[in-house]
Amino acid sequence: MATWPKVLMGLRMAAALQGAMLEVARRSLSGSLAGRCLADLRLWDELHAQSRRGTDHTFDWFFGYDEVQGLLLPLLQKTPAAGPARVLDVGCGISGLCTGLYTKCPYPVDVLGVDFSPVAVAHMNSLLEGGTLCPGHPASRLHFVQADAQNLQPVATSSSFDLVLDKGTWDAVVRGGHPGAYRLLSECLRVLQPQGTLIQFSDEDPDVRIPGLEQGVPGRTVSVQELGPFRGISYFAYMVQGQLKD
Repeated sequence: MATWPKVLMGLRMAAALQGAMLEVARRSLSGSLAGRCLADLRLWDELHAQSRRGTDHTFDWFFGYDEVQGLLLPLLQKTPAAGPARVLDVGCGISGLCTGLYTKCPYPVDVLGVDFSPVAVAHMNSLLEGGTLCPGHPASRLHFVQADAQNLQPVATSSSFDLVLDKGTWDAVVRGGHPGAYRLLSECLRVLQPQGTLIQFSDEDPDVRIPGLEQGVPGRTVSVQELGPFRGISYFAYMVQGQLKD
């Protein structure tokens, strides 16, 4: 018999999928997500190629920067003033999270968005080259690079980011199996400063996500904050914060 946490997770995932499919229909995207593996690069190339034909420059499956700036700004404000806070968005897609940080954050940020889809990265770089994005702080920077979030060695050194963001990337990768999801988590923690913060944005129920996170992040603290509802769906920010001091 299924446990209630698993039932709730199934309901949330179904609601999220339905919401995503409604958005896809609204944007006149062809095809369906049903029966497709969300860890499949070909699926995301296809979806990103179709989404960017709309009138908006970016497309968010969950929500954008405006909905979570109240959570992010206090963390960025606390970053040591040695230089711009370094922020990594894994699986950035064509979301407005990176661009929102760059154009609206009043604090200096150096934002790197990585995605395994060349279609997504090319589109986001075209926005930068188009000169339509103006930094919210004169010292802020924004970059997009094609990379597999399960292996960030080519683009990111260890302990190099103050804040790592994962908006639905774990949710997609885990569809291909838990080993891939834990490789993603391991890489996020490797590139994170010892006292930095990893945030996973998801609709998955805390009773399911928190035990899995705690298993993969020994020596760090895990907390959760509810977000939304946005378009009728409640989300969660799972925060993994600094290594515990001796």
